[in-house]
Amino acid sequence: MSGTSLAVESPSLWRARRIDMRHRLICFPHAGGGASAYADWADGLPAGIEVTAVQLPGRQNRMDEEPPTQVGPLVRSITQALRPLLGCSFSFFGHSCGALLAHAVAQALKSRGLPQPAHLFLSAQAEPGEIQRGPQMHKLSSEAFRAEVLRLGGFEAEIVGDDEAMDALLPTVLADFRLWEQHRISPAPRLDSPITALVGDRDSRVSVESVEGWHAYTNASFDTRIYPGGHFYFSDARIGAELFTFIGRTLLG
Repeated sequence: MSGTSLAVESPSLWRARRIDMRHRLICFPHAGGGASAYADWADGLPAGIEVTAVQLPGRQNRMDEEPPTQVGPLVRSITQALRPLLGCSFSFFGHSCGALLAHAVAQALKSRGLPQPAHLFLSAQAEPGEIQRGPQMHKLSSEAFRAEVLRLGGFEAEIVGDDEAMDALLPTVLADFRLWEQHRISPAPRLDSPITALVGDRDSRVSVESVEGWHAYTNASFDTRIYPGGHFYFSDARIGAELFTFIGRTLLG
């Protein structure tokens, strides 16, 4: 273990600095999630991989800001924040709605002629066309939405058991689902970065077939990784360790 931890580097970025950094993994959190969702990754990933986590408005150190309501301005702000960190080899990991943001930022980098990720890991998220055809979480009643979010998991037990904490958190989760379910994403421009789609075999929201459509969003190689578990499959320590090993092997060779 390196003992490295994520620290707030700017309003939009938390970073676990490593002096032995060979590759930077930039991580995008799930709906309602903050940068701290990747707090354990700095020690879990192999030596040489530095973790940077994106922080969105409306959570943790940005709690006094409103959650984003438009994808364009959000992508522009994240792209600007990341520019100083793109002078080395880097990749993106995005989970659930964070996968959509990771892809959108990668598209923005390409359209602006900026460095592109060496790899995209898109986790627990159907390709965008499938989202438009499927059920819309943000259209559920408040009771049904709460039940569905709890079913997906990803919350600490003490938060689930605290009604006030859940009441405070759910509006941000809902805002993130509304943001992405209403946004229309085109495959063009196709990325030049390889994409790996990752999914749990018991994910109630995302099927294996729905993530395979991400192949249409890249000119480079594409593969799918299926893990035992649900929407937050890597919360299981053993599966998380397998994921870290795979990411390390992919990025460091």
